[in-house]
Amino acid sequence: MNSVKGIIFDYGGTIDTNGIHWGKVIWEQYVSAHIKISYEQFRMAYIHAERMLGKNPIIKPEDTFHTLLRKKIAIQADYIADNCGTKLSQAEYSQIVEGCYNKVLDTLAITRNVVEQLSQRYPLVLVTNFYGNMPVVLEEFCLQKYFPHIIESSVVGIRKPDPALFGLGVQALGIAAHETLVVGDSYKKDIYPAHSLGCVTAWIKKEGWDDEAPQADALPDITTDGLERLIPILQLHSLKNIE
Repeated sequence: MNSVKGIIFDYGGTIDTNGIHWGKVIWEQYVSAHIKISYEQFRMAYIHAERMLGKNPIIKPEDTFHTLLRKKIAIQADYIADNCGTKLSQAEYSQIVEGCYNKVLDTLAITRNVVEQLSQRYPLVLVTNFYGNMPVVLEEFCLQKYFPHIIESSVVGIRKPDPALFGLGVQALGIAAHETLVVGDSYKKDIYPAHSLGCVTAWIKKEGWDDEAPQADALPDITTDGLERLIPILQLHSLKNIE
């Protein structure tokens, strides 16, 4: 780990929710709004919306994250109305959207500081499965100055867990894979593919979508339950600073 010279960050589930899968974040808001559906029904609605957004250009490059949330929750609400017999009121829909958005704002009050501190020591690259509007989202949340290079799945045509997406991140850093630390919340989509390239890995493990058990031959180098704990861990391991 002492050879690390640059860092690749995942975005969704890592920087914006600090290790909590977005399905869990949204479900918490459904519970708070007292929507009368089961968790399994919600999971089906969530998966349906993600597939819709992945296959169709519903999210536009100019969309903010707030707009993205409104579109995502609207697709879920339509599915729930059609398949679960529960129709969200406008007030319930707005409560879920605003609750999710405020969760991100609260989380970024912590994680943005971590990103800023690390950017003073290492060059950073963002590698993410996203919808083509990542630059707008980073600007919305005052993160754009930390990531001069963004490797976004919908732009480059490669999606995690394909290691090639992280390979593009390593190329953007201009260093070797073994000198690159990859930070992400998903073992399957972040840690395992990055490990396969020879990268150092840090798993932000809090509340995943499914239970993820690391393989014995591809263990993360760091496992922690919050991004804010990464800095003291790196200091403990005396990682080399970038001058």
